[in-house]
Amino acid sequence: MSESPETLRDIRRKIDALDARLVKLISARAKIAQQVGKIKGGALVYRPEREAQVLRRVSELNNGPMPSAGLRRIYSEIMSACRALEDLLAVAYLGPQGTYSQEAAIRHFGGSIETRSCANIDEVFKQVETGVTGYGVVPVENSTDGAIGRTLDLLLTTPAKVCGEIMLPVRQCLMSKAKNINKINKIYSHTQSLAQCQHWLARNLPGVEQIAVVSNAEAARLAARDAKVGTKAGAIASKTAAEIYKLNLLARNIQDESRNTTRFLVLAREDVAPSGRDKTSLILSTRNVPGAIHDLLAPLAKNRVSMTRLESRPARTGLWEYVFYMDIEGHALDDKVARALVEIERKASFVKNLGSYPAESAR
Repeated sequence: MSESPETLRDIRRKIDALDARLVKLISARAKIAQQVGKIKGGALVYRPEREAQVLRRVSELNNGPMPSAGLRRIYSEIMSACRALEDLLAVAYLGPQGTYSQEAAIRHFGGSIETRSCANIDEVFKQVETGVTGYGVVPVENSTDGAIGRTLDLLLTTPAKVCGEIMLPVRQCLMSKAKNINKINKIYSHTQSLAQCQHWLARNLPGVEQIAVVSNAEAARLAARDAKVGTKAGAIASKTAAEIYKLNLLARNIQDESRNTTRFLVLAREDVAPSGRDKTSLILSTRNVPGAIHDLLAPLAKNRVSMTRLESRPARTGLWEYVFYMDIEGHALDDKVARALVEIERKASFVKNLGSYPAESAR
């Protein structure tokens, strides 16, 4: 049964009244945020631990019907806009414009930031290390294709710290200036994206040439460029890239693994205080003797510290020498984590604490 126009007008009046209240409340929040900035007297504007606590509290207070993920996104943007009243954060990311790295940066920091495109992962690290930008976002692992080797190598030597993580679901899309999938005669994309969509491509575009390029955004740019000379090229990239390069979205969510997710790390030059639900990332090495790995991990079990990730990689310092990348639950200042780290340092030949930071809430 349809509602009468009068009832609909009444509902809209209620929405308008609520909107007016929300605007006043958000403005009041912004004024208080400005007061906090004055009290801090030029201290860091972005406090990862505090923002993580706010987002967790928002989820705890939420009784629906809006999903908590949607409410957290709204609050991320509110905090981003309030931060910008004090200072506009500069965040480096792996470019060009339209990459998943840029999407991850905006997802984490909100839209009120200055994003700076970098040609490669090395440049993102350098921007943070030299203070050109306050923060950087780099991919570290993908749930389908594993670790990003270059990021791991640079973490070994960088003075930068890890101050956050971003779990970004990867939604691959096929795009082109062509309006029909059957017109496409070649496809550009990053090597990993081509691999993530290989079954879909085999079913839907068998025999079409696949060309690996440095990024998905570059793939979208090339597809748009080729259209100008009459070539019906396609690209596998994000929906954002299709919008930027004005390509037609011909198919969405074409990745073979529906839960495909890329994890990004946020780089900074300062440590992060405990948020109440944190992770600590470490790089370790040990002597090549029987039982060495067991001895290295034993302090975690002894102190009831959970390990969430362990990855080995050649140390590049000698033949058959390896370093181990480890993520554990908890902050380095937590009592049980601190005890475990002291014991690990006694047993390991090398330990580097990359940083403790808020563990990302489920989105």
